[in-house]
Amino acid sequence: MKKILSMFMIFSIFLFGQPVVAQEQENNLAEEIIYNIMVDRFNIGHPEQSEQVDIQDFLAYHGGDIIGITNKLDHIQQHGFTTITISSVFENAEKGYHGYWIEDFYAVEEEFGSLEELKTLVEEAHKRDLKVVLELVTNYASETHEFVTDSTKTDWFRENTLATTEATTWLDDVVMFNQDNPEVQEYLIDVAEFWLTETNADGFKLHAADQSSPAFLEQLVDAIYNIKPDAYVLAGVLDEHADLEDLHAIEGINAVEQADLLETLVDTFSQVDQPVSNIYEAWETNGSYTDLSYIDNQYTKRFTHAFSENERNKVTAWKLALTYLYTTPGIPSIYQGSEVAMIGEGFPENQYLVLFNHNDKNLTEFFEKIASLRTEFPALQHGDFEQVGENGAMSLFKRTYNDETMYIAINNDSVSRAVHLTDIDTDLQLRGVIGDNTVRANDDGEFIVGIEREAVEVYMVQPNQGFNWWFIGFVVGVFILFVIFVNVLSRKSRKQAQANKKQ
Repeated sequence: MKKILSMFMIFSIFLFGQPVVAQEQENNLAEEIIYNIMVDRFNIGHPEQSEQVDIQDFLAYHGGDIIGITNKLDHIQQHGFTTITISSVFENAEKGYHGYWIEDFYAVEEEFGSLEELKTLVEEAHKRDLKVVLELVTNYASETHEFVTDSTKTDWFRENTLATTEATTWLDDVVMFNQDNPEVQEYLIDVAEFWLTETNADGFKLHAADQSSPAFLEQLVDAIYNIKPDAYVLAGVLDEHADLEDLHAIEGINAVEQADLLETLVDTFSQVDQPVSNIYEAWETNGSYTDLSYIDNQYTKRFTHAFSENERNKVTAWKLALTYLYTTPGIPSIYQGSEVAMIGEGFPENQYLVLFNHNDKNLTEFFEKIASLRTEFPALQHGDFEQVGENGAMSLFKRTYNDETMYIAINNDSVSRAVHLTDIDTDLQLRGVIGDNTVRANDDGEFIVGIEREAVEVYMVQPNQGFNWWFIGFVVGVFILFVIFVNVLSRKSRKQAQANKKQ
């Protein structure tokens, strides 16, 4: 029912306004809304648990598995996501719940399930028009991997120079592949080809791509496209301070995680009165039209926790953040549990199993609505981007794609704010598609875009319809008929009462 209402809202806008004609897509990935899953910490599908599962131990398996993901595909689809990324499923050493202590690159970790269950997951996802992207680990293996003690492979590994953090202590128990070694390159490319062929997945998210050899990544990407020309290749970033220039230079990588924007996004939307223009300035310096935009992940403080520390309402804060992520350049990349506003100050609290029973109706409805808007309007996926006005902590953005123009108003202020526009033809109007607000030119030819405190609106540009007098007349007519009907019934009732008295 919610989906029907959402589609009706958009259809009604098109009916009385200017229809949007879908344009030929320049990059399929720009159409996607990504949901990131950490297998062991998502959802328990198998009722029986192994001896390795211990929810009281933060560093042990907690029971999430592949069937658990399959069981929640409808939940994922309901919230408007179109692609899921799944953390490493390779066979791991004991307590390798994160997937990076790999002992066999050609087998599924039995704590997660089987290869057949993974194939079923992909099949079921595809039935729902959901794409599945697997995390591909090419830098690390467990120090217990059989290759480590193989005297013929001593030159397969190199020293790991990346310092560990509280959330990446798993680095202390891995060895790092020497990706400049041709034999290593051949081996890892064969691994990628195996999983792509066996599972029919839609691509890979390259784990810790910032730690990889650029030359190797170019070969790997070419091999992936030889198997699946329309595959998605995403680049995960392990070191948020890494120089990503080499990754961006690899043509076959579709998108890189935008770690540079993370801090600004959180700082802005976790508290009121922080100017949204701060994000725009950061985007002008480090941003991209095609990279992955995110506001938290398994290594960071959860966004809900950050704004809860400032006593901010969860629906309000997420509306602001989601509107920015879904309507500005980049591909939205949402960490599991965000849709139920899970908290977590950092590791390990940010990796708890998802609390699906904490679902909030209002938050779910906004996830659905903002996802529908991004999907319906090509300008929100591909359009040029500029900030056309700001007032206090409010910003107004403009996106244009072919003949479609959209305006995005985000007010992070503690009071209502407005921005004046003068470069719009007075024969046009701005029609809000979230709050159904309409903005027309005043007598001075200005469009005053005003919204309430801590609120958002997305406007489509369309011909000025003026007041819909036919519709207004219809409503008034129905009301008049209703009044007449009530009066007639009332008179009949009084006459009947009088007749009864005479009897």
